[in-house]
Amino acid sequence: MKFSSSRAVLTALLASGAFSAPASLQTRQDGITDLDVLQFALTLEHLENVFYKTALKSFSETDFLAAGVSSATFEQMLFVAHDEEAHVQFLEQSISAAGGQPVAACEYNFPFTDVSSFVSLASVLEGVGVSAYLGGAPVISSKDILAAAGSILVAEGLHQSVIRSALFEVASANIAGTAATPNSIFTIASAFIKSCPESNPPLPFKAFPTLQMAGDQKMAEAGQTATLTVDPSAQLGDQTFVTFVSGLDTVSVQAEVAEGSVSAVIPPEAQGQTFVMLTNSKISGTVSDGAVVAGPAVMEVLPPAPKLDFSVQR
Repeated sequence: MKFSSSRAVLTALLASGAFSAPASLQTRQDGITDLDVLQFALTLEHLENVFYKTALKSFSETDFLAAGVSSATFEQMLFVAHDEEAHVQFLEQSISAAGGQPVAACEYNFPFTDVSSFVSLASVLEGVGVSAYLGGAPVISSKDILAAAGSILVAEGLHQSVIRSALFEVASANIAGTAATPNSIFTIASAFIKSCPESNPPLPFKAFPTLQMAGDQKMAEAGQTATLTVDPSAQLGDQTFVTFVSGLDTVSVQAEVAEGSVSAVIPPEAQGQTFVMLTNSKISGTVSDGAVVAGPAVMEVLPPAPKLDFSVQR
């Protein structure tokens, strides 16, 4: 079975120029409330809900089998789609109970053309969903909302495992999930949204300039050179770093800057789905929004073979 890589699918999407946020998603920059977080979560769940239903209406089980996807995995896809629908309903009820008007679904641009490209893109979206809930957790003040978000995060992680297994990728390619800030997630999500209803309240987040993998780069490995193209609007300074965020690790590598592109060697800490961004300083912990110059792009990095220490037994 041959699947296009998750990174290649996202690269093709970003190259289409659809990376800017539509007018109905423009943002206000003030304090972020729990209601804002719920609205943003609903925005992402609407996207996933429509994404799965669009594919499952377009492709039959026979199409999945012809692409090398088993009947068992196809059935799992149906459960995943059902979960996303239920997440939408849960968040709509929660927002209404909090006195807010739930955002409505938008009009989307999903660049899949067949089962293979759908599954590859699903891997990207599920990973982004996990990172969104992890990254949003510190912003939430209500313990009840935080607990609910944690419950949904578990489901999103299971979805990610199902999709990665279908792609024959290592399901647990990193010892921990990768958190991403709301602005970083907003940047990625904006690529798939054509327009939103004018009645939707603006979200207090902003999209960073585009960063994308150059060419048709397949599965990456640590030690290889990653080359990326950056939107001309990005302000590259004398010190520009390519920062890799993977699991609990954040590693900045001095960027080699050429006209319209940057490159850096992929560090060994990058394993599995990794966020790559340009920053204006070397980062050793959480990436603050003020340090981001462009991105993130999404990269899939092959993890090394696991090594177990059998001398330690209890």
